[in-house]
Amino acid sequence: MAIKLKDVARQSGYSITTVSRALAGYSDVNEQTRRHIIEVASSLGYQPNLPARQLRIRRTNSLGLVIPARDHSYSNEFFSQLLMGIGDAAAQSGYDLLISAQAPGEAEMACYRRMVGGNLVDGVILVRTRRHDERIAYLSQQQIPFMVFGRAAPGEPCNFSFIDIDSQAAIRALVDHFTGLGHRRIGLILPPEEMAFTPYRLAGYQEGLENAGLPYDPARVVTGDLLRSGGEQGARILLDRDPKITAIIACNDLMALGAMRAIESLNLQVGRDIAVAGYDDIPAAEYAYPSLTTIHQPIYEIGQRLVTLLLDQIEGRNSAHSAVFLPYTLVVRASSGAPRQEGGAQPESS
Repeated sequence: MAIKLKDVARQSGYSITTVSRALAGYSDVNEQTRRHIIEVASSLGYQPNLPARQLRIRRTNSLGLVIPARDHSYSNEFFSQLLMGIGDAAAQSGYDLLISAQAPGEAEMACYRRMVGGNLVDGVILVRTRRHDERIAYLSQQQIPFMVFGRAAPGEPCNFSFIDIDSQAAIRALVDHFTGLGHRRIGLILPPEEMAFTPYRLAGYQEGLENAGLPYDPARVVTGDLLRSGGEQGARILLDRDPKITAIIACNDLMALGAMRAIESLNLQVGRDIAVAGYDDIPAAEYAYPSLTTIHQPIYEIGQRLVTLLLDQIEGRNSAHSAVFLPYTLVVRASSGAPRQEGGAQPESS
């Protein structure tokens, strides 16, 4: 027999009204009460009645998007391109976009609860998945339509609709590119550990080294913050640990640009003394000096496709989970040269 709202109310000790508002994310229910009710509902196996919910809630013709405030997202070229794609596609379909910038954590979750519990949006777009992502857990529990840019971390269930790039293969392609030029000591600047895509990019790096018969050295791997400052600091750490590094891969373009700055501050030349590559192909990559080798992912198109697939859910055209992988392209520019040969010697193999 299906568990009903009154069963959750009886078991939790709260009224049906309080239980309903807690599960819907209303801000007038305190956090301790909300967590208790959610735990009880989960233990009983309660599932909201989605058709009934949709009948009660009027359409808003608005889509919700929360972006990370710590990334200075409105001036971040990656998010600017993504927002243009999302905004253009939403406008073409007659939808408005409700955007909020929040630091990851409780403020961010409170924002989602306001959007969803307050019936402010018909669906939500989520970017940069994290390990054990509580945003996805909340949106799934609320059974509101949502689309995600990024799959789940390895080993975690991916029971939601997403668009992604095979970043494992993309980073492997960068390593293959550098080893093909003769590089044997390649550093890597990873995204933060909590990001779901971090293990994929590390795996691609390791596979690329293995393909070239090179050992994996964890001392040549550091973690950055996806900003220029993190790339600059990461490059300094790598070169301090191993001054013989001849190439650095940063897992996004902003960190790659920061790494280039660090290299130049050491009176070394990017592309001649140390090769550098990034990931994303934001406009600044092409106009950097020297221009940045990178992985191009179609950021604007990703934004458009996120909206298209979300509207398919909202308007009932597709209720199945969608897993869409878009192609990437290796873009070779001036920042990736062959390693310098001192006195005609061959590159070291370790």
